[in-house]
Amino acid sequence: MAHSLSHATSSASASASAGSNRPDLATDAIRTAREDLAACFRMAARNGFEEGICNHFSAVVPGHDDLFLVNPYGYAFRELTASKLLICDFHGNVRDGAGVPEATAFYIHAEIHKRVPRAKVAFHTHMPNATALSMTEGDPLIWAGQTALKFYGRTAVDRDYNGLALDNREGARIASAVGDADIVFMKHHGVMVLAPTIAEAWDDLYYLERAAEVQMLAMSTGRKVLPVDKAIAEATYRQMREGDSESARLHLAAIRRQLDAEEPQYRH
Repeated sequence: MAHSLSHATSSASASASAGSNRPDLATDAIRTAREDLAACFRMAARNGFEEGICNHFSAVVPGHDDLFLVNPYGYAFRELTASKLLICDFHGNVRDGAGVPEATAFYIHAEIHKRVPRAKVAFHTHMPNATALSMTEGDPLIWAGQTALKFYGRTAVDRDYNGLALDNREGARIASAVGDADIVFMKHHGVMVLAPTIAEAWDDLYYLERAAEVQMLAMSTGRKVLPVDKAIAEATYRQMREGDSESARLHLAAIRRQLDAEEPQYRH
């Protein structure tokens, strides 16, 4: 199912072409971003959010809005470490790291970051429950569970599935479907979480799958699933958004403590 980006330029040739203008990609902020992103890959694997060597997370490189971190082609999430992550530009050049991105990772994420500048981080998965809801008739979330209300008014649905994203046009089309949303259900495909920080992307990804799981369980009873009153749903969403970025920061710190104790190699 996965395809490598055959035309990607290696880091060596990209460095040569950049010459004396090569950016500093070894700052403390970039190292922290690498470790945070690697932690998200590892914990996503633990939670069953990954699918083989497919799916991809990206983050705009701190201090470089024209570059982004992304996982290399051919690795499962549980194998990834901070140093294995690639830094790519929007033209398919690998500016730092060994390997190339998976083709759909480049074509989707480059266009998202280029066309939706507020999306500093983009997590794309085929995690089972959220993806299952992308395959059903109507809007994916019913707004029946408290966890789902975290996303009330923040979702969009890309209804025009068109096969694999193997060129810029498909990535541009997906980006155009985003609008003001932070969560995009991609019909027949999966989900995309957009956020200003890695911590907020992880927090949304985790709770999105939990909300979808609970809704799937409720639907499986065969009984009617009752949505929360719209006014209460809106008020609850606003309650949840207060301090949400701090909660997300603490959530990421918690997963890093777990990984530091149990599989610290993610930081290497």
